[in-house]
Amino acid sequence: MEQQRPVVMSFAGLDPSGGAGLLADIKTFEQHRVYGLGVCTALTIQTASDFISVDWLSLPRILAQAKPLLATETVAYCKIGIMTDVQSLLELVRAIRLLSPGIRIIVDPVLKASAGHAFHSSIPRQAWQELLPELYLITPNYHEAMLLAGLDDGDAAAKQLSAHCAVLLKGGHHQARPGEDTLYTGNDEQRFPAGPQRAYPKHGSGCVLSAAITANLALGHSLSDACANAKAYTENLLSSHPSLTGYHHI
Repeated sequence: MEQQRPVVMSFAGLDPSGGAGLLADIKTFEQHRVYGLGVCTALTIQTASDFISVDWLSLPRILAQAKPLLATETVAYCKIGIMTDVQSLLELVRAIRLLSPGIRIIVDPVLKASAGHAFHSSIPRQAWQELLPELYLITPNYHEAMLLAGLDDGDAAAKQLSAHCAVLLKGGHHQARPGEDTLYTGNDEQRFPAGPQRAYPKHGSGCVLSAAITANLALGHSLSDACANAKAYTENLLSSHPSLTGYHHI
């Protein structure tokens, strides 16, 4: 009989296409043989290629889903995707930490959907500065890092943000080093070059990467190894099919 699997949690939007958000996270958790709990933060109407609308759930409704789960399950790691605004995200993070002391939180700062919809019209950097020390890891892409730090260089932005928590700078939009991710932890940095297989653009690849990191951490891997393993998993997804939706398999 298999030993009990580690339990992880995702706070994310429900994407009916299954490519991003809560459904993608749960698929990723299952492939990594961890048990995934899911809390919905938003209901979206979208396909893999077109974003139509979003209905945000209030913070009390989000916490109502999470409280009984955190009261009955031991969750060492969780990830958070889209939230209505950074202040609500900050309140959610603080509530989670009160409900589950010692939990480590990974935030994928989704500022824009892959189909182009902008979730946030402004970036309140002061609120982000207040939030970052509460987190274990954030996983911005090049443009998101620049917006969060208020700089015009993604590498410098990620390095600045890493003074508060670990930062995995995703390389999908990096003009100089496309496909290369960089992990910043304080004064250290580690680069993860792109793999050899052909990668097709995918709806929800950032969600998958952050969920895979969360799963690897729950399985006991170091942060560096978790990022490397998650990158390999995500690259398999990117190469799995030419369409915008990828196939989860190891």
